[in-house]
Parts: sequence; structure tokens; C-alpha cells
Amino acid sequence: MLKKSIIYLSLGLLIIGGVFAFLTYQAIFGKNIELPDNGYTLELAPNTTLEELSNRLHEEGILLNTKKLELTAKLMKYGSNIRTGRFQLSDINSNVELIRFLRTGSQATTQLVLNNVRTLEDLSGKIASFILADSLEVLEVLTAPETSETFGTNLENVMSYFIPNTYEIYWSETPQDIVFRMKKEHQKFWRTNNRLEAAKTLGLSPEEAYTLASIVEKETNQDQEKSKMAGALLNRLKINMALQADPTAIFATRDFSAKRVLNKHTQFDSPYNTYMYPGLPPGPIAMASISSIDAVLNPDEHQYLYYCAKGDGSGLHNFATNLRGHNRNSKIYVQNLKKRGKR
Repeated sequence: MLKKSIIYLSLGLLIIGGVFAFLTYQAIFGKNIELPDNGYTLELAPNTTLEELSNRLHEEGILLNTKKLELTAKLMKYGSNIRTGRFQLSDINSNVELIRFLRTGSQATTQLVLNNVRTLEDLSGKIASFILADSLEVLEVLTAPETSETFGTNLENVMSYFIPNTYEIYWSETPQDIVFRMKKEHQKFWRTNNRLEAAKTLGLSPEEAYTLASIVEKETNQDQEKSKMAGALLNRLKINMALQADPTAIFATRDFSAKRVLNKHTQFDSPYNTYMYPGLPPGPIAMASISSIDAVLNPDEHQYLYYCAKGDGSGLHNFATNLRGHNRNSKIYVQNLKKRGKR
């Protein structure tokens, strides 16, 4: 009788053990992840806990059973140092596959698109929309003395180290990582197409060329006339004539919503206001596009000193060599606006 009891007990324990082993196997290797057909992007901030990860995936319908994931994580000793980053999940069904991927899988990259910003505050917001850090954290780094030292410049010219382009980065990169990346990209840009030599020929540093390009950028959106406009501005610089560029007065006052430049803009005392001070402003008034930078480095050679918008809706300008011609072009501008019912 005792022998039979031992046999039954052993069988019972064996069955229980088998059931437990089966359930454990199912928890580890069975299907517990339900991904959309196009995959799923998982962003893990620093110090994410296993519970936070498990609950988030469950709430979004990705994880079927949180307890099974937590059991697998415990057996695999996963959860104390969850890797920060953005991960693109696909072809993952089980808990073990998920944990292995989050441990060793490649992070998904993101495209940092830089263009069309005026200030470092704008730039900080743009960068922050592509990485983990918020805009204030980015701005603190961009305005820190260490960043100016890294770039080998001053705070006014930090913008000139950001060449508009699309850069492949990781979401988890820090603002400092972006700064070092931009320094490399800046050096690469100026070594390409003899740009550095072209700037030297014009008597400009890369920062000065970028600053002039930022004025061209805001004066016209027509690539076809950028080299002509750059030539006119350079002609003014050569004879120490004030650039009198409207966008610099707007930047000086930060009145970016202004549709017309008024006396309050041109008479605002600021080193950025080229109506009041000859020469270039202390730094860029916007992020300069590559087409504007190259226009400055390859300017048209002519005698023009003045330019005035045509006012015909083309976005183009009429150029003049003297004030009389400029005044004539100004009248044409007004006449065209009236024809179009804009005045």
C-alpha cells in the first residue's frame, strides 16, 4: 500500500512538474507578442522599469500577458538595466525573442531634418522633436560656453555650424552628441567643392560667409537670383557701404510677424541692424540653405549695389547700380503692387 502511495505521489509530482515545465516553456517561447503588420516602434527612456515596459506594451495591445513577460524576464535576469533607445519591433512573437532583441538588437535610426529656423530657440525645438531631450535641454547645450569652444567660435555664430540637411541619428543621442556630429558635418561641408578656398578668396571666414548667406536666404527664395544678390551685397561690403538689408532689422527687433519693414525696425539700435551699422552683423540671422551659401561663395560679378522686389508675384528683384535706378525700381514695385490689388 505504501509502495503504491509513493508511486502515485511520484506520478503526481511528475505530472505537476510537467505541467509547470510546459507552462514555463509556453511563457518563455509561446506567442505573447501581437505586432501590427507594419511593425511597432518602441521608445525606451532612461531608467525605464520592467513594470513600465510591460504595462505600456499591454495597454497598447502589443503584449498579451504581462505576467508571462515578467516571469521570462526574471528567468533571463532582464529588467535592472533596460537599454535606452528607439527600437523597431517586427517578426517577434515570444517573450524571449522580445527580451533578446531589446538586449542586443540594433536601435532604429531617425531622420534629423534641419532647415528653415531663425534663432537658437527655434533650432533647439527642431532638434528636440527628433531626440529624447526636450528643447530647454538642447538650448542649454547650444548656448553653453563649452559648445562655443567645441565649435571654435562664439555664441553669435553657433548657428553657422548647423548645415541644413537630413542626418541619420539615434533618438537616444544627447544634445552634446548632436553638437559633435554637427562639428564633423561642418568640417566635411567646407572641405567639399573647394568652399573653404572660395571663402578665403572673398576675404571671408566660413562664419562670415554663412552670415552673409543667411541674409541672402531671407532676402529671396528664388535660387536663380541668389548669386546676383550675393554679388550686390559683396559690392556693398567692399566699399564699406551699409548693407541695409530688411531681414537684419527684423531679426534685430525679433518682430518676425512683420509683413513690412517700418522705421521702428530700421531705427532699432542693434549690431544686427545693417541699416545702422555697416558690415556684417555679429552672426547669422537664420539658418542658411546650401544654395544660399554656395551663392555667396560663387557670386555674380557685376556693379549692382541695390535691389528691390519687383512686386509682380514672381519673388524676383530688380537690380540697380545707383540710387536713381533704385528709386525707379521702387516705383515699379509700388505700381506692380497696385496692379495686383496689394496696395
